Amino acid sequence: MGAKWQRIRSILNPRMLKPQHVSSYSITINDVVTDFLEKLVWLRAKDGGGVMVNDVAGELYKFAFEGISSVLFESRMGCLNDEVPEETQKFIYSVGEMFRLSAVVVLFPQSVWPYLPLWKKFVAAWDYLFKVAEQMVQKKMEEIQNQVDLHQDVEGAYLTHLLLSEKMTVTEILGSITELLLAGVDTTSNTISWALYQLAQNPSIQDQLYHEVRSVCPGNKMPDSDDIAQMPYLKAVIRETLRLYPVVPGNARVTVDKEIVVGGYLFPKQTLFHLCHYCVSHDENIFPNSRVFQPERWLRGREEKSKQHPFGSVPFGFGVRACLGRRVAELEMYLLLSRLIRRFEVRPDPNGAEVKPITRTLLCPATPINLQFLDRGAQRAPGPAAGASL
Repeated sequence: MGAKWQRIRSILNPRMLKPQHVSSYSITINDVVTDFLEKLVWLRAKDGGGVMVNDVAGELYKFAFEGISSVLFESRMGCLNDEVPEETQKFIYSVGEMFRLSAVVVLFPQSVWPYLPLWKKFVAAWDYLFKVAEQMVQKKMEEIQNQVDLHQDVEGAYLTHLLLSEKMTVTEILGSITELLLAGVDTTSNTISWALYQLAQNPSIQDQLYHEVRSVCPGNKMPDSDDIAQMPYLKAVIRETLRLYPVVPGNARVTVDKEIVVGGYLFPKQTLFHLCHYCVSHDENIFPNSRVFQPERWLRGREEKSKQHPFGSVPFGFGVRACLGRRVAELEMYLLLSRLIRRFEVRPDPNGAEVKPITRTLLCPATPINLQFLDRGAQRAPGPAAGASL
């Protein structure tokens, strides 16, 4: 483990992992959630005033971009506007291209990368990501300087803190923020897409979640991190979704410094371990009825919970190299799902087929997820009864 990596991580950890700091992002994220809920209403009206929203995952991708950008850059990118700014559209496209091409690039030795036909596109995608990130960082630096010149108190959140601390160079800040941005978008968008898909298929689970949210946040009360702490079923729904559909289905680690013994087998240093999270989280020996959506298995006091292996599902990794943005991603998902379910009843597409996952570097829906969003209290839309979960 490099000393530079350890130094940077020690600086970033407090602002991204400590609850008191993460909870401070609730207002920022709730503002984005409010805009997304209105966007859903707009999308329904756009299609003739119905209740159907097509390609929910695509819309949630824009939400996730807006949410994580608001936290990291302390600035909105316009992803939820009726007309998304051209530069933002290009930024979103570049992220998609980067992930799509990464799946091909990693199949070849690094020495041949510059000779691959797609290499220029791959580099161009990365270059544009850093260009936009650099512009956002530079904008914040200019805002801070203007406040200093006017002898005003400098206030801000994540990016402001990093710039003022002077513990990292601008280049290090740029690299770290870009990495967090890329890691945060797909986790939130894919997980909420699958959660809504499963809740639509399982109305009894959706009803239980709805009643929990209403009991903790009645009326139009805006939930915050303290309210989320009182919603164990909400957390169980997200955790079960991540078990069934881990965003990172597999990853690898190398035993760098020393040999290790696992299960009586000796592995020398420099051994590459490939970990298949998808296989483990679908193992019947670890999770009985592993293909069934059962949030209850994560509730404390349940017999299933006491029997589970502690590492049966680790969607954010574990240890010093665990996902840095985990707490922020979880807060985004909790706030969005709780408010969305309180406002809408989610129903399946009556003409839709089963949506299966596919791996494109990350695990994502193989086909569009189309769902109905009914205002709470409105008459249920006609359609077949919800089927069993996958």
